[in-house]
Amino acid sequence: MKVTVVGAGNVGATCADVLAYREIANEVVLLDIKEGVSEGKALDIWQKAPINLYDTRTVGSTNDYTKTAGSDVVVITSGLPRKPGMSRDDLISTNAKIVSSVTESVIQHSPEAIIIVVSNPLDVMTYAAHTTSKLSRMKVI
Repeated sequence: MKVTVVGAGNVGATCADVLAYREIANEVVLLDIKEGVSEGKALDIWQKAPINLYDTRTVGSTNDYTKTAGSDVVVITSGLPRKPGMSRDDLISTNAKIVSSVTESVIQHSPEAIIIVVSNPLDVMTYAAHTTSKLSRMKVI
């Protein structure tokens, strides 16, 4: 099984780490838009594999969705975090665009993947991913 985690922030990196450590997938791809972040975090996860006795391959990529091709599951954690004084509603339009764009890219390379959305505000972001994926047979959770 191959799992992609889009967004290498705290939630995404932790998700990738748990997936690898518990050997839930044979390969975990960590993808982010910030240059080098996902590669560094994926390398950290991969390098501790011999110590923690797991063999899940972990790969990081900056904006290269071709590395995600053939993913069985895609976890979307990307989006802007809430800043002090912001409400959930302040994130809606920005994060909806991000989640929709990510979903479109995921569909191109893994059209049969199950998508799990973990971006805030969660209910609206799940709807954005579902609306974007309507033309595929993709399942959005």
